[in-house]
Amino acid sequence: MVNFWLANYKGELAALCTALLWAAASVVYGGLGKKIPPLELNISKGAVAIALLLLTLILRGDISQTTLAQLNPNTTTLLLLSGIVGIGFGDTAFFTAINNLGPRRTLLLQTLAPPLAALLAMIFLRETLPQTTWLGIIITISGIAWVISDRAGATTTTETHLLSGITWGALAAAAQATGAVLSRAALATTNIDPLWSTLLRLLAGVFMLWLWAQGQKNPTSWNQFSPRLLLIVAVTAFFSTYLGIYCQQTSLKWAPAGIAQTLSATSPLFVIPIVIWMGERVSLRALLGAIVSIAGVAVLFLR
Repeated sequence: MVNFWLANYKGELAALCTALLWAAASVVYGGLGKKIPPLELNISKGAVAIALLLLTLILRGDISQTTLAQLNPNTTTLLLLSGIVGIGFGDTAFFTAINNLGPRRTLLLQTLAPPLAALLAMIFLRETLPQTTWLGIIITISGIAWVISDRAGATTTTETHLLSGITWGALAAAAQATGAVLSRAALATTNIDPLWSTLLRLLAGVFMLWLWAQGQKNPTSWNQFSPRLLLIVAVTAFFSTYLGIYCQQTSLKWAPAGIAQTLSATSPLFVIPIVIWMGERVSLRALLGAIVSIAGVAVLFLR
């Protein structure tokens, strides 16, 4: 039975693994965000992921003059910009939103990223959108609006934190969508390995974050990272960024892009049982809103 599923649904299972890894990591990062500022947390997990990606490329023998020759200026520029916008700003906004909204609502806001990416691709890459795509956009946004208007199970979230969290969550979705379109534009014109494109994006994003940290009024104090805290960050980055990216690439290799994207976007559904297990009360309205938002993503990509 297991072999049957692995043989016939390898891509779909990999996409679901991606969603599960990202959902679990968001809960952990939500707890870490109370001890580590978003900027420092983002730099830390990015550095771990860069080290792991470099190690993987070295072990695979993918660091060569032939590979580097494929990095033409246009491709490199697009990928670096993608990293600055999508990772440098997008991930920091994402962590800030988690601190204000919690993982469930923040991840639900991130379902805005696929329709936003579709709109940006239509404008800048001249991709046409069928009517089913617009229907998917409407359904997705409706589901998200339904959930974020629900106050049940979030009594500790003040009005100020709610507005701030929604703002940062929307900005994170916009940044991730922009970064995705920039990456798509780069990957469409070259045969560069996705691991290389991920490495370039991470290098640019983390470098931008490091520059940002240097300009802070209160300089980053890495002394606040205890060995235990560093271990938690490293392990979580391994699962969320390194393994998450690997599963994402596997899903795109073995399953149609629409199915892979849709299943990878089911993180909010994985978060709900996790936060219930942690003791948070989730209302029926929030659950139905989550289902509606994911249904919208399905309509958008499974057309």
